[in-house]
Amino acid sequence: MVESLLPPLHTWLVNPLQGDVRDAIGRLRRATDVQHIAVMPDVHLSADVCIGVAMGTSHLIYPQAVGGDIGCGILAVPFDATADCIADPARLLAEFPHAVPARRWNRKSAPDLPDELAHATLSCPQLQKAWRHQAALEFGTLGSGNHFAELQADGDNRLWLMVHTGSRAIGPAIRDHHLGQAEAIGSGLRALDANSSKGRDYLHDVTVARSYAAANRRHIALSIGTLMASMSHVTLQWELAIMSDHNHVESEIHSGRSLWVHRKGAMTAAGGRVGCIARVDGSGELSCSRPGLPRGFVFERAWRRAPDGSHRGAPEGFCSRAAKTNDGHLVRPSPRGSASR
Repeated sequence: MVESLLPPLHTWLVNPLQGDVRDAIGRLRRATDVQHIAVMPDVHLSADVCIGVAMGTSHLIYPQAVGGDIGCGILAVPFDATADCIADPARLLAEFPHAVPARRWNRKSAPDLPDELAHATLSCPQLQKAWRHQAALEFGTLGSGNHFAELQADGDNRLWLMVHTGSRAIGPAIRDHHLGQAEAIGSGLRALDANSSKGRDYLHDVTVARSYAAANRRHIALSIGTLMASMSHVTLQWELAIMSDHNHVESEIHSGRSLWVHRKGAMTAAGGRVGCIARVDGSGELSCSRPGLPRGFVFERAWRRAPDGSHRGAPEGFCSRAAKTNDGHLVRPSPRGSASR
């Protein structure tokens, strides 16, 4: 297909695209009903559709352009204190696994789902079974990979909590089920018609997964807030909380057109909405318009507890030192902020 017939491509890049990433985006541009593609600065290769890409369609829904961790996102909440109250971050973060486990094996120890999720229904019996078992078991857990719970200090030395996690096992279950219902359209991609019953079922399940992921981040923050109150006598200030997710699909109006906007590793910046993004150099930056938080607000340093001990996604030189916790994880204080994915 000649370039003039392909959908518009907008890129925000610091370096040229790698060949495999360029090829993957080219395949996506040639996919049926793709109307527009935007590529983020940190785009990188992933299964089927790259992470760091947003695209719009008129009626087809591509589950692969959302990914498995549906609703994955960031919650950032400030404390009513400065970072000086953290005299020994390694000792404090060693308590994080007790408040927020990476995984949970015993359902008896699982917290209750919030009222808005306790009676949620998914689109088929298989997914409903997964919801009853996995969603309940994993609620309040952090997960693995690049998910983290982190204490940060902003430019005014104010202490913040940042949580990055998603829909846990229920997101991949939703993706896999609906990919099995989708129509193959070439290049390994599959799609659902948003106006069909199968498309509507997927969109319904995505909404449930996003709600679950947001509630999970809030529960994790509340658990850490309770720990911080007991150890450092500080309180979370929820009126200044910043919440965003970066794996979703939703209907939006762009240039007078109704589009299904898919985002995989990208967040919306429309309508003055506040959210957390990763700056190109890896520092945690907040894109915000809320009074009291200046635009371009940057976290100066951070103390992270990642579930697998890694600092995946952080730039080279991110870690200045490390301390091992009592459960074998590494706590890595940093003089700068962190990547938000």
